[in-house]
Amino acid sequence: MKRLAAVLCLFILPISGLAKTPPKKSPAPPPPDKAYLQKIWDGWSTLDPANVAKFYATGPHTFFDIAPLKYGSWEEYEKGVKGVLAGYKSAKFTVNDDAVIHTHGDLVWATATVKNEMTTKAGKVEMGNFRWTAIFENQDGKWMTVHEHVSAPLQ
Repeated sequence: MKRLAAVLCLFILPISGLAKTPPKKSPAPPPPDKAYLQKIWDGWSTLDPANVAKFYATGPHTFFDIAPLKYGSWEEYEKGVKGVLAGYKSAKFTVNDDAVIHTHGDLVWATATVKNEMTTKAGKVEMGNFRWTAIFENQDGKWMTVHEHVSAPLQ
């Protein structure tokens, strides 16, 4: 009987170690607010995607922009948007007061319209508003954009 108890202990103790509760995840940082959203657009106002890279998750994520239709990763987005922005000498983007932010655990989605004023290298001023939806994920205590959709209303 003592031998059976010893054998059971040899099997039960290692298995009980597998049933430990997983380590606690650190709490999510405060959710993005309108000021955080504006920081992203202030970065885009520089017309240099390198200035907003810190807000975007790397790897395979989908980003829809006004032109072209879609990018499959931040790396692709950063490279592709440089060509679009190359035709401009200045830009200003303002997140409008209709911004709404929804929090759900480690995910946040935000919607807003964004006022834009962009000046082409030829001097033409383009003004308007476009729609913006962004999904953020808590990655190591930072809210990173994992999906974005920017679109303009048909004229």
